Amino acid sequence: MIFVTGGAGFIGSNFVLNWLAQHQEPVLNYDKLTYAGNLGNLVSLQDDARHLFVQGDICDQTQVLALLQTHRPRAIVHFAAESHVDRSIHGPEAFIQTNIQGTFSLLQAARQFLAQQDAEFQQAFRFLHVSTDEVYGTLGPDDAPFSETTAYAPNSPYSASKAASDHLVRSYHHTFGLPTLTTNCSNNYGPYHFPEKLIPLMIANALAGKALPIYGDGQQIRDWLYVTDHCRAIERVLQAGRPGETYNVGGWNEMTNLQVVHTLCDLLDRLQPRADGASYRQQITRVADRPGHDRRYAIDARKIERELGWKPQETFASGIEKTVQWYLQNQAWVRDVQSGDYMKWIDRNYKGREA
Repeated sequence: MIFVTGGAGFIGSNFVLNWLAQHQEPVLNYDKLTYAGNLGNLVSLQDDARHLFVQGDICDQTQVLALLQTHRPRAIVHFAAESHVDRSIHGPEAFIQTNIQGTFSLLQAARQFLAQQDAEFQQAFRFLHVSTDEVYGTLGPDDAPFSETTAYAPNSPYSASKAASDHLVRSYHHTFGLPTLTTNCSNNYGPYHFPEKLIPLMIANALAGKALPIYGDGQQIRDWLYVTDHCRAIERVLQAGRPGETYNVGGWNEMTNLQVVHTLCDLLDRLQPRADGASYRQQITRVADRPGHDRRYAIDARKIERELGWKPQETFASGIEKTVQWYLQNQAWVRDVQSGDYMKWIDRNYKGREA
């Protein structure tokens, strides 16, 4: 069995679904079910005995340790995190609690659990920590992409909290010998993406006839990776990564936010045209930028390709079309996650930003 934290979130649920589609090995899925955790992502597993879901908080070290002792997983894959930069600006406390304190509690539980096992179990065990490229800060237009040796320079409360968690994971390997692995990934997109983030928000707003809000000049650059490719990378690192190592995971797809939104509009124009025949591009509007908005991220993913043989299978063109098709075919899922607190948050985040 493997123990997955945050397995009802966007990337975590995709990982669980992909894992169980390819393996008979069970998953213990541990998720707090905050606003971004959604059991609707996992409805196809409701009768699958290989999927054991437990609602809980990674900060609850006692519960985590009890689960580890009961189920004796061979690995922990740690997705659970507060990950929305805008939310970290409005309320950083939750990010400190979950991303730093929660990772610390999980490390402590793993260390205590592993100390109770025999040498063979200890040698095979892995603690895989899923992190972000945002810990590296921002790049200039001509700077080389982030590598595993790039100095950390986080610029938001979110990225600072993830940087702290990365350092904790590293320290537990070097000080206590915990067999850790860390992945730092670029921007993901794909099915089950919570519709606060750029791509699902633009799709949902476009279909609802709402404005498509672009921060600032829209020239912020991100490296985009289809979520299934990310899941494959994590599985490969878990299988063959060297304990104590970090692996950057990227899609080799640098695009400006405005380019991404134009691509989405053009796809929707083809796949689900507006009733009036106009382009969805007409709904694009500029809004005030968020504070401290990093200008460019880019990942050098050569290490994971060289050492572990992983590289993305999807281009941005193929992945984004699959994504748009998924959202068009799963409007009920979108409506469910847009209820209640979601709309309050959207109103709060964009209120007064109109350019």
